[in-house]
Amino acid sequence: MTDPSATAPATPDPGTRAAAGSARRSGRPSRAGRNLPAAIGVGVGLVLVILASLVFWKAAFVYLVTAAAVVGVWELDQALRTGRVDPPRVPVFASVALVPLAYYQGADALAVGFAAATALILLWRSVGSPRDAARDVAGGVYIVAYVPLLAAIASLMLAQPDGVGRIITFILVTVASDTGGYAVGVLRGRTPMSPSLSPKKSWEGFAGSVATSAVVGSVCVLLLLDGAWWAGLVVGACAAAFATVGDLAESAIKRDLGIKDMGSILPGHGGVMDRLDSLVVTAPVCWALLHLLV
Repeated sequence: MTDPSATAPATPDPGTRAAAGSARRSGRPSRAGRNLPAAIGVGVGLVLVILASLVFWKAAFVYLVTAAAVVGVWELDQALRTGRVDPPRVPVFASVALVPLAYYQGADALAVGFAAATALILLWRSVGSPRDAARDVAGGVYIVAYVPLLAAIASLMLAQPDGVGRIITFILVTVASDTGGYAVGVLRGRTPMSPSLSPKKSWEGFAGSVATSAVVGSVCVLLLLDGAWWAGLVVGACAAAFATVGDLAESAIKRDLGIKDMGSILPGHGGVMDRLDSLVVTAPVCWALLHLLV
């Protein structure tokens, strides 16, 4: 996901404003770090598709997430290969079956499926040269744990009787974290959070992420799940914290591999994993907290 907490100067000079206007007209990213018209258009489109799948046939959401997981696995596989890591492709791509498995069979089946995927990666890589085998196996297990396993947690939420409300809450608090952090970071961002990983992310933007996500979480839990408002505050605040961790973790991976984005399939956002990095990390947090508090 694009860094939400951009740091911008408080009073840009006329030359800076003119340059920013030129960048917008040419479709290049602004100083905030993204092509805003493209990013907003793609973001709104994705939200509409997700809401439509939840309203008309909630199982469609599972298949939508499965498709996104396939693309995410492909992007991570390609990215790791730039760092001379060669994950076993067949078992890694087969592991996306964890997403529908969790929806139809539950948490126990998901745990067994993840163990089976890990074992298959070990067995698959054991055939052939032993050179760099440990690195390849670690890369394969990392992909399975980072994308299919975490994405499958959303299936567990959806499978609940009030699953649609839980999924909407999970998505909205994560989007609110991104939006609130971006807005506050652009307007008030002064103190870099992690200059070596994400220079545009600020502590002020992080505070905006937490506050916005907490408010949205409180409203969603109260109206959609008939829960206590304070439970929504906890869910939203924790979601914002983990969403930021997801952003920074993927930034660290991309810097280590020497790449800017995981892909280019989503204009204004980069790749699917640039959009899902905070969502997949937030999913188990929302699942656990909603299970405990609501």
